[in-house]
Amino acid sequence: MRKMLLPAMFLACGMVVAGEPPSRFGVDAPELAPLGDQAVGVKTLHLVQHSQLDVLAFDPAKGSAPTVDRALTVELWYPARPAAGAPRVEYSAALPSEAGPPAHFSIPGIAVRDAPASGKEHPLVIVSHGYSNDPNAMSWLTENLASKGYVVAVIRHEDPAITDRAGFVGPLMRRPLDIAFVARTLQSTLAADHMVDPSRTALLGYSMGGYGVLTAAGATLDPNGSVKLVPGGLMLPFARGGALADSLKVNGVRAVVAISPAGGGTLASWGADGMRAITAPLLLIAGNEDRTVDYASGARAIFDETVGAHRYLLTFKGGGHAIGMNPVPDAMRQRLWDQDWFEDPVWRKDRITAINAHFITAFLDRFVKNDESRAAYLDVAVPESSAGVWPATTPPLAYDAYSPGAADITVWKGFQRNHAVGLELLQAQAKSAP
Repeated sequence: MRKMLLPAMFLACGMVVAGEPPSRFGVDAPELAPLGDQAVGVKTLHLVQHSQLDVLAFDPAKGSAPTVDRALTVELWYPARPAAGAPRVEYSAALPSEAGPPAHFSIPGIAVRDAPASGKEHPLVIVSHGYSNDPNAMSWLTENLASKGYVVAVIRHEDPAITDRAGFVGPLMRRPLDIAFVARTLQSTLAADHMVDPSRTALLGYSMGGYGVLTAAGATLDPNGSVKLVPGGLMLPFARGGALADSLKVNGVRAVVAISPAGGGTLASWGADGMRAITAPLLLIAGNEDRTVDYASGARAIFDETVGAHRYLLTFKGGGHAIGMNPVPDAMRQRLWDQDWFEDPVWRKDRITAINAHFITAFLDRFVKNDESRAAYLDVAVPESSAGVWPATTPPLAYDAYSPGAADITVWKGFQRNHAVGLELLQAQAKSAP
């Protein structure tokens, strides 16, 4: 989802080196952000979900919608063994323009198209992009996680253009349905080839994808909330207490990441009762100046209401909504609308993606791979990053040394001196059921 109410007030921000893959970060990246030690492959899968209601073809006169076979494309990134000298991929994508035809752009990558897979029983990460977004626009994350031993599947949701406001009911209904279908399909088919371990699944979504993964992780939809926006009551059977409500939930979910999640605020998709149903560990990432989905009634409220889960909320102080996609490609710098798909008005974008990669790596490694050594990167000494101290009495370290986050050094572990600023990380433990 994107700037439906976004004012045209953004300023140009930081740039990345021309031709540099977004999954490769700069020297100021936190400790866990850099690429892992595995080469990366990418391939395209084509899935079909039969007999699905086409909500965008709803006929008010008949009070019904036709059923269709819904074709879904999935881009799959994975640990690989590419041939020596194999060419690296260059991704192509397009996003809706403010007016006229879509804006096209390309992104350099580190992956090799259709390279042989390496290893077995990897964790599976299902990713859902934002409204009218493109899977390739999140290559900062997909390639990075694949290099660290994850199989990453991004659903191409084929949303209507975000400029077509009447089309909003499509993503509203389809997001959790698409995620549940793709997750179950890949848990079965990729496990049959021993590529993934389906019991180690994570869900990750940006914006409208955040709404989708929270719902697929177990948050039950309020029958008096956003489902009422879907015509003909088509989504009511999937709401709390409905006959099809359980069909939205994905099994085997070990962790959930929601970046700038939609679904709160005026949409009121779940209500407090719905959020209590999530029990998998949850990492929320948001900017507290998000003008698209609202921070207070969005990510912050979700954090407060998801009492059944061990959860974190990472906040970019002064940050807005556009924190889930790559830094802006050169081809998208000519018009402010196009640039604002990608860039934040305050934060340098390659800094955002590096910080996100650091924390997502720590979170997934801890809760999906059961690597408790990552807890120290999440259980920070002070919630406000700027309050961390690195006393001068500490034995001297190199200028670019990472904080050990121990003893009298309260700068967040994995951040460099003077580079842990402008962030807040809150944590809450799950409450036991009464």
